[in-house]
Amino acid sequence: MITVSNLSLQYGKRILFDEVNLKFNTGNCYGVIGANGAGKSTFLKILSGEIDQSGGSFSIEPGKRMAVLKQDHFEYEEQTVLDTVMMGHKIMYDIMIEKNAIYMDPDATDADGLRAAELENTYGEMGGWEAESNSAELLSNMGVAEAYHHKQMKELNGPQKVKVLLAQALFGEPDILLLDEPTNDLDAETATWLSDFLAEFKNLVIVVSHDRYFLDMVCTHMVDVDFKQINIYSGNYTFWYESSQLMTQQMANKNKKTEQKRKEMMEFIQRFSANASKSKQATSRKKALEKLSLDDIKPSTRKYPFIHFQPERAIGDQILKVENLSKRDAAGQILFSDISFTMNKGDKIALLSRESAAITSFYQILAGEAEADSGTIEWGQTVTKDYLPNENSEYFSEGQNLELMDWLRQFSEDKDEQFVRGFLGRMLFSGEEVYKKSGVLSGGEKVRCMLSKIMLNNPNFLLLDEPTNHLDLESITALNNALRDFTGSLIMTSHDHQLLDTACNRIIEISSGGMIDQLMIFDEFVRSEKVKGLKEELYAAKA
Repeated sequence: MITVSNLSLQYGKRILFDEVNLKFNTGNCYGVIGANGAGKSTFLKILSGEIDQSGGSFSIEPGKRMAVLKQDHFEYEEQTVLDTVMMGHKIMYDIMIEKNAIYMDPDATDADGLRAAELENTYGEMGGWEAESNSAELLSNMGVAEAYHHKQMKELNGPQKVKVLLAQALFGEPDILLLDEPTNDLDAETATWLSDFLAEFKNLVIVVSHDRYFLDMVCTHMVDVDFKQINIYSGNYTFWYESSQLMTQQMANKNKKTEQKRKEMMEFIQRFSANASKSKQATSRKKALEKLSLDDIKPSTRKYPFIHFQPERAIGDQILKVENLSKRDAAGQILFSDISFTMNKGDKIALLSRESAAITSFYQILAGEAEADSGTIEWGQTVTKDYLPNENSEYFSEGQNLELMDWLRQFSEDKDEQFVRGFLGRMLFSGEEVYKKSGVLSGGEKVRCMLSKIMLNNPNFLLLDEPTNHLDLESITALNNALRDFTGSLIMTSHDHQLLDTACNRIIEISSGGMIDQLMIFDEFVRSEKVKGLKEELYAAKA
């Protein structure tokens, strides 16, 4: 258990937290949410001891071991992969190093021998004899092949290092686990494995994440960082979001009787509890919702942008036909080959690949910004498409001195200031913010601007390469709702599980060895044994 008492943090005149009091109990998983810059990651750094608070204190139950997901991907460059994982249990690893040093010392004394015997006993009690095999199993479950286990960390690429550092945090079943954005850079299969692992984890977990599916799968409580306070609410992210929205609506409708409001809220709680009990979510396993009272729920203070894609014309039956498309990179490596598919009316495709360069190149070809090495693309005559690239800097570099109002006006047929200002206001740019220079916008603000540009064009076909990058949870939720309700067609890539699962109905995975094309939702695709077999064949053919 962790107890937080009157915790405060202040940088100059800026106050992040002010006299926060919390209790984190063993057996629960707490998801930390809040606007960008609210202090989510900072709060975890305080609990881990990485930084000091300005006031107050926190205490950890004596004898409990804490593990933290490391963010420095280059900290262990000279270590082997297996050693890096085992270093997650520092006491055990230090004992292993000390006893092995005694055994390797030709001048070891009898006293050294007795010390080694003591260390052996302690090492065995900690599970040291299974440490290497347990580390190897963790790595294999995360998709780090056995061939890499004895290599040095510097020989691994970025995504592989992320998996090793995650295995390090999970190693040895720590009593307290602190995870900051653990699903970043993880492929879908590994992220799903981690969700299942943490849903069954019996100790205390505190996690910061923008992945709503992940928060829903693993969290029993939400920790909301807002307005210099931190509050804990029972339930997962979806329950927190829907209940807070419902409470906000009820508070806005002042004419409703109190008893009617209470009845509506309790019906909502019961309905959500019934739905959760049919899933694998940790919320039902912990039965947190059964203990929830109406007074526990507070209206959300979050602001959600208005995102709505309204096609100017309906899309016809002939949409997109791709035949035998292939592409190599500048070094001659095959990015993808023999890609053929036809889009049908109603298709919303999630595009996947193990290589991000293949995804980006594929979108550029579809958008007409690059040429394939071979193959053809045929668009239907009724299609009006728009493209959101993964890298949008070129849209802002040339006009970086433009005020935001003028930046958006260049993409609008209606140049009226009130129209453009109103449009920006719906995307959370209000007041003096409309005069900000486009060159100083944050990553999330730039993505919201790009989404505004697309909405002004009213396309009936969307090409979206990682549209949730840099967005906060509120913007991701608004985008998810917009894409779910979009009446046109789309091809989209995202690391957001819930977005793909709720907005797409067909999955295509491309590789240098060919493709997989399945008419199913994303969660089925990730968990399907049939798809796993197809992937083994696909990547075996590549090898």
